[in-house]
Amino acid sequence: MKMRMWTTHLHDAGLYSGPEVLVVKDGFCWPAFFLTFVWALWHRMWLTAVLLLAGSLAVGAGGELAGLSQTAQAALGLGFSIFIGTSANDWRRASLRRRGWDDGSSVVAANREAAEWRLFQHDEGMVLR
Repeated sequence: MKMRMWTTHLHDAGLYSGPEVLVVKDGFCWPAFFLTFVWALWHRMWLTAVLLLAGSLAVGAGGELAGLSQTAQAALGLGFSIFIGTSANDWRRASLRRRGWDDGSSVVAANREAAEWRLFQHDEGMVLR
């Protein structure tokens, strides 16, 4: 079973409940690779979504203006998507910090559910978001 690193992010949920918790995988983000703009919107990363859309359009237009072949343009687009996939979860963590979420502990687990389970074993007052 392959184990992955997960980072936790905490946000105060209110006076009488524990903190809300988000768990973010460390590593490549397949949804961001395939659905770049939609992925950013889904996570409420508005500026990132606009920049990714602009970057995608710039890569496409730049390849066309440079007179690259269709194969070269496809390779350039694939490279851009790989860059996004490798950076996406880091961008998400930075976005959470800017919105007031605090960094929690890191958890090693096989999947998201196992990571949440291990996290909540240590602190039962947390609320999953």
